[in-house]
Amino acid sequence: MLPLRKLCLALSVPAVLGVLVGLLLGSAAVWAPCAVVAAVGLALGLGSLPSLKSYQYTAWIIAAVVAAMIYPAAFSNWGPVELRHKWVVLLVVQTVMFGMGTQMSMKDFVGVLKMPWGVVVAVSCQFLVMPLAGWALTRFFSLPDEIAAGVILIGCCSSGLASNVMCYIAKANLALSITATAITTLIAPIMTPFWMKILAGSLVEVRFLSMATEIVKIVIVPIGAALLHEYLKGALPAAKRRFALAEGACAFGAGLIFANRNAPWVAALSPDAGLGLELLGFLLGAVAFGGLYHRITRALPKLDSYMPLLSMAGIVYFTTITTAAGRNNLLLVGGVLILVAMLHNTAGYFFGYWLARLARLDKASCRTVAIEVGLQNGGMASGLAGAMGKLATVGLAAAVFSPWMNVSGSILANLWRRRPVGSSDDSDCSAKS
Repeated sequence: MLPLRKLCLALSVPAVLGVLVGLLLGSAAVWAPCAVVAAVGLALGLGSLPSLKSYQYTAWIIAAVVAAMIYPAAFSNWGPVELRHKWVVLLVVQTVMFGMGTQMSMKDFVGVLKMPWGVVVAVSCQFLVMPLAGWALTRFFSLPDEIAAGVILIGCCSSGLASNVMCYIAKANLALSITATAITTLIAPIMTPFWMKILAGSLVEVRFLSMATEIVKIVIVPIGAALLHEYLKGALPAAKRRFALAEGACAFGAGLIFANRNAPWVAALSPDAGLGLELLGFLLGAVAFGGLYHRITRALPKLDSYMPLLSMAGIVYFTTITTAAGRNNLLLVGGVLILVAMLHNTAGYFFGYWLARLARLDKASCRTVAIEVGLQNGGMASGLAGAMGKLATVGLAAAVFSPWMNVSGSILANLWRRRPVGSSDDSDCSAKS
């Protein structure tokens, strides 16, 4: 595999030269394919360089943007499959979140008892700084309504798995990071639609209950299924037998609900009752899938280790189709949106760190809060935009913000890793509670 990566890296060099020649000649037939080859070659080849290997995921995000901007039509339909169809988007985002969930455990939620003040600070900053910063930036820059709503949306989302990875690289307070991510994810069904209704309700239609239901479907359901799998790993045989009965009943119930989703009696329900029934189907399905996945991992024990890679692939997918769908909008406001992404992300790091210092957390925990606040869950934002049917506009911010967050997060984490916190600063944030 390593020789192949080195070959791809080597091929990216003449491809870059081809881009330059094509631009000088004004020939898109030359520079366009060379740009894609260079971007993909670099993404594959970085794995052969130990010092740059940690940037490989970011390189894949950039390659996705390059390919989608140059050949947008290639990422609309693959045969009969519409890549932007809401059910395809839902399935992929659930896969992303399930992969994230396999790296979590119930201990992550119990962690709030060990460091309550640190978690309160991190969660409060997450749902105060980023929504308000996003709203302020949309007021300062003249963005179209739906694109502005997308900026606010990503600010209203919880933190994601990337923040845990960056905290690990930075040697910050990883336990606080994991717990804060778990708690922000858990309360996102309330906080995200709350802030969207207040800050973006005049830009796009925001239905609180509908958005809360979507967040439960795309975030809580897959993570819940992953946590069930984690529970079954250590469950006693008697508990597993009881779960098997519940699993069968849930599978039957979920199948019954989805088989009748177009039935006349379902159509006659009120909108809220219809949402409730649909959500029940997803919750029952989560129980059934959690048990099924657990049995699969007994036959394929290494499957869990591959799930984060599948999550990353899903985020690359979202970046690709969103960029392709919103290409024309990006050509109009892309420069401004990149600037907004940089300012929004920087505000998260800055205010997250200094508000945590003001709250008297130790420096390692302050670094954690900065990373938690600065890095948003782009997959959640993309999934919600897809559910709204506005992937090309509301979803555009997530496609732009995600690559920048990965670049800036990697840089900041590696910078802090080279400047470790001194022993005099290593007080336990739980002592502040």
